Amino acid sequence: MPKRLTQNVNSAYIEAANRLRPSSARRRIVAYVESYDDVAFWRGILDDFETPDLYFEVKLPGRDSLQKGKRQALTNVLTADQLGNAMIACVDADYDYLLQDTNESTRTFNSSPYVIHTVVYAIENYQCYAPSLHQAVVTATLNDRPTLDFEAFLREYSQIIWPLFIWNIWGYLREDYKGFTMMDFCGCVSFRDVNPYHPELALAMVRRRVNQKIAGMQQKHPDAKKSYARAKQKMRDLGLTPETTYLYIQGHTLFENVVMPLLEPVCSMLRKEREREIKQLAVHNQQRQCELSSYQHSVMPIDIVLKKNTDFKDAPPFQRVQEAILRVVEMNSPKTTPTNEISSPTQTDNP
Repeated sequence: MPKRLTQNVNSAYIEAANRLRPSSARRRIVAYVESYDDVAFWRGILDDFETPDLYFEVKLPGRDSLQKGKRQALTNVLTADQLGNAMIACVDADYDYLLQDTNESTRTFNSSPYVIHTVVYAIENYQCYAPSLHQAVVTATLNDRPTLDFEAFLREYSQIIWPLFIWNIWGYLREDYKGFTMMDFCGCVSFRDVNPYHPELALAMVRRRVNQKIAGMQQKHPDAKKSYARAKQKMRDLGLTPETTYLYIQGHTLFENVVMPLLEPVCSMLRKEREREIKQLAVHNQQRQCELSSYQHSVMPIDIVLKKNTDFKDAPPFQRVQEAILRVVEMNSPKTTPTNEISSPTQTDNP
């Protein structure tokens, strides 16, 4: 069956179409993303870089099926000769950013200026950015009473899992990860629930599992001391720290098996507290029912709040995402400055 004309569309085609439009028309950059959730996420980011002369159109890669994912976005549709100034891919980094030039696939992923990736593992890691979690809980419960220190919790959690995370990366860097897969790692660092009055119990449980696994890895690989140290230094050179490990573990695991078990009991506690307050302050039954109904219709599930979270733009890894997008904008409109001015590394290094 012959290919559709749309299947042959590439960056050069879009650039040619831009040139045929009136000089006053805005230039278009097509940004392909992995899934429906990514459309809203990347739309919120790319908005900041649109100018009176340039705009982004966020699209899914599948034209003939419902297939999603980074492989579909980068391989099945966006081959190397399709990407360019006017056609980019915006995808999760997964472990590809951390692996750098380990193999041809990661080398291409990290070297292409037309592949904009999250730097952290996935969009979920940004949605779970620790400094934004208190505001997310307030939005979900309409209760601003301080409860857990979410930043301190995730900082300690990250420090606990850091040495085991390095073991997991160590295997991937050697392309010999079958003995300790990502799923094995995620099983060690997950938990089902957190007691909001004693969050240290969840951390202690994770610490025990992590220490047991580390002991097993050290026993299994007694000669890995130097290569393990090199893997750790490589991660530090890429910007990782023991305190921010949570940003680089699998996004789904962080969202579903760490942050949600942390936030859900807190939100439940705060909602019940607010409902008790309404019942106590109500003058009569009709007022109580009316106020309770109004409150219950105003609160939101915490997972929905997190999926809409955009309070991560001050996260250090996100600055690299902004710089990558800015370079694409500059290639398309060198005389135009986007709405949020960010200096690229080359500009600051060469005054």
